[in-house]
Amino acid sequence: MNVQEVLNWLNDFATLITDNKDYLSDLDTSIGDGDHGNNMLRGVIAMQQQLTEKQPTTIGDIFKVTAMALMSNVGGASGPLYGSAFMAMSKKANESEVLADLILAGANGIQARGKAELNEKTMIDIWFAVANALQVKQLTQRVIDDAIAATKNLQATKGRASYLGERSIGHLDPGTVSSGYLFTAMMNNLQGELA
Repeated sequence: MNVQEVLNWLNDFATLITDNKDYLSDLDTSIGDGDHGNNMLRGVIAMQQQLTEKQPTTIGDIFKVTAMALMSNVGGASGPLYGSAFMAMSKKANESEVLADLILAGANGIQARGKAELNEKTMIDIWFAVANALQVKQLTQRVIDDAIAATKNLQATKGRASYLGERSIGHLDPGTVSSGYLFTAMMNNLQGELA
């Protein structure tokens, strides 16, 4: 994994968010306030601008710039959660550039910020699923898709969706879907790290 590969990964993530902005907001309309797509789009545009302007030269610095851009520009709970993930990954990159270690650090960062547990219909459901699969070198698109699909049958107990109680069942978690785009882009650009 090198600097250019990580930049390509994040640029592809931005493209997937751009292409699926309306879908993300539609998902969020069902169980949230309907702005996840627009929020994420604002965040990834700022991320791309700041990565271009600051031209970070290490993987840790790329994640730090990304963390600050997402934290400052993505509204609601998603900004601090994504920001915490990338900040934790930035710190971890100073010790290890092993992808499984970085994603696990990101998952722990989200959990520390959001205080969520697994199966509460939040982003950590997919972040830990991907981290676990990476550790045993079994990450596939199927793992990502299954982690997203699994949120549909869960009842939300954190965040705005928790206000719906049982009515949150039957809907995908928008943050998990946007995280799925991050990991799909990661797989497409870091194949060498998966074997």
